Amino acid sequence: MPRSLRSEDFLKFADRLAALGAEPRLRIICHLLRAHPKGMVAGEIQSELGMQPSAVSHHLEKLRNENLVRVQRQGTFLRYRANPEILEELLGFLLSQCCAGSCAVKAENVFQLCRADAAPAAWRPRKEHKQAP
Repeated sequence: MPRSLRSEDFLKFADRLAALGAEPRLRIICHLLRAHPKGMVAGEIQSELGMQPSAVSHHLEKLRNENLVRVQRQGTFLRYRANPEILEELLGFLLSQCCAGSCAVKAENVFQLCRADAAPAAWRPRKEHKQAP
């Protein structure tokens, strides 16, 4: 049985889910997870997602405020990395609440999705092929 959660816990997880609830931020976190552990600088994110620099900065700040990404200065650049510990905590919260006693969501089905070949094709990252100049 999962531990009893306080109101503050629910608020924390709600804020993190809200941060991930914006499509650009979800795309950014997915790119950062694929780039883990190296991470990406804002210009790389901007280039890959075709976003304006101000929009990238705004969304990265929202993710950082919820501790979903970490930032490290490297010279004149800021390198952003997904925070796997916080993401694991968030997934653990969801699984513990969804799978606690009711079996509404079967844990084994969720764990199967962790295998790269088991996730539905629409969820898998597309391999982008660069055209030769």
